[in-house]
Amino acid sequence: MADSKTSSSMDATIRWAEREDAGDIARLFMISSDGLATYIWSKMDMPGLTLEQIGAARYARSGVPFSYENCMVAVSSGRIIGMAHAFEMTVDPDATAEGDPVLRPYSELEWQGSLYLSGLAVDADRRSGGVGALLMDRVERLAADRALPAVTLICFERNERAFAFYCRRGYREVDRRPLVPHPTLHYRDGDAILMLRDV
Repeated sequence: MADSKTSSSMDATIRWAEREDAGDIARLFMISSDGLATYIWSKMDMPGLTLEQIGAARYARSGVPFSYENCMVAVSSGRIIGMAHAFEMTVDPDATAEGDPVLRPYSELEWQGSLYLSGLAVDADRRSGGVGALLMDRVERLAADRALPAVTLICFERNERAFAFYCRRGYREVDRRPLVPHPTLHYRDGDAILMLRDV
């Protein structure tokens, strides 16, 4: 991914995101986060904006981990149908989310030095067609191009479809934490699972 601009499979093309894609990234990140983005964005002091507008503002930034600069998008017939957001995890894995009990399990699972896949999503009408696999191919190639030792991600235990997808790609469980329930989260019980694939 580091050297090539685009790649194609079927009728989908993968490219680096641009700033104007921030709205689509936010829309897809809301799908991938299973309610966690709703929780985080609703706590931001941006009155008058919808959650997707808050997310778009977040991803329109540059020079920060949660930026369009760290996102690849899948495009078909001029429409963004999927995205993968990944960045090198440089946060101390022992740090916690500054007293926020809902976010603490995820911060405790951070794996320093890995390429962290924070979000992968494909529109519902394009799932099971290989777009997610194509995006994952690019994420894994990006980790290799950057000489990072592993790709990591956090998956909800109850999201059995996603968990099975990552297992088929060679990801293994390395740690887990129990979820802290919140009304915005799609899953109210079970664990958050840190999964890793060596590069």
